Amino acid sequence: MGNFLAGKVVAVTGAGRGIGRAVALAAAAEGAKVVVNDYGVAVDGASPSSEVAEAVVKEVEAAGGDAVAVADDVSTMAGGRRVVDVALSTYGRLDGVVCVAGILRERMLFNMSEDEWDPVVATHLKGTFTVFRAASAVMREQRAGTLIGFTSGNHQGSVSQANYSAAKGGIISLVRSAALGLHKYGVTANAVAPVARTRMSAGVPMELAEIGEPEDVAALVVYLLSDPAREQGITGQVYTVAGAKIAVWAQPREVRAAYASGGWTVERIAELLPGSVGVEPMPMLQRLREMERAARGGERPNAQ
Repeated sequence: MGNFLAGKVVAVTGAGRGIGRAVALAAAAEGAKVVVNDYGVAVDGASPSSEVAEAVVKEVEAAGGDAVAVADDVSTMAGGRRVVDVALSTYGRLDGVVCVAGILRERMLFNMSEDEWDPVVATHLKGTFTVFRAASAVMREQRAGTLIGFTSGNHQGSVSQANYSAAKGGIISLVRSAALGLHKYGVTANAVAPVARTRMSAGVPMELAEIGEPEDVAALVVYLLSDPAREQGITGQVYTVAGAKIAVWAQPREVRAAYASGGWTVERIAELLPGSVGVEPMPMLQRLREMERAARGGERPNAQ
């Protein structure tokens, strides 16, 4: 047992398997008391079971740690509140929340149904909001705390997971909003975009050149939950962890601008926009085009 999180109480959603489980175990190993939340569903959100959360609690306890299981569905306001309430009723405080819970329902945009859109956005984005909402009220009173959301490199866009991509992009904006709104109360908020071997990554239709294990991701999360990270003022950031690599994403900002005295007309825009403002390359689209060219030429595209 370590002491990087000694005395802290941390709640982790989606903690029954994969990255969530690794985070829960790592936090407990560093001295935190852990609320293990998992609705226990399959990758597509079906067949809930409380057994996976309880199994992780047993792992924590077998290693000498302290944990409690919560099987509530965080896509509901009551479920998110319950995660926080259990932390308070069991341990008397809450120092950090890590929202890992997520599902996948893959479909091309033009074929995607409401039943494939809503549950994915609800689990990822609303499930992060419900826990952040309840936890931030507690942390505001404590004048301390850490919120961590889980995003994905797919926030750049996705060929066949528009629901997942939209939810992950929303989580980044939610995290940045939390960082801004809670800064004066001593609360930090960050996002992690992992690349690791899990149930969800197993279906990625291309080889990933940089990929690690859930434990690689857990180490970064533990750091972001710690006092040293807070003392460094780390908030409003998006980090990728992919095996041996840790990277930080750029903050959004305007790149180029053009001005027209007297206002714009369609003709004026058509004349000036391509050459003055132009476009910013879309990395995922460039990669798709490279893959298409390679396929036409019988070559195997390299994963980036």
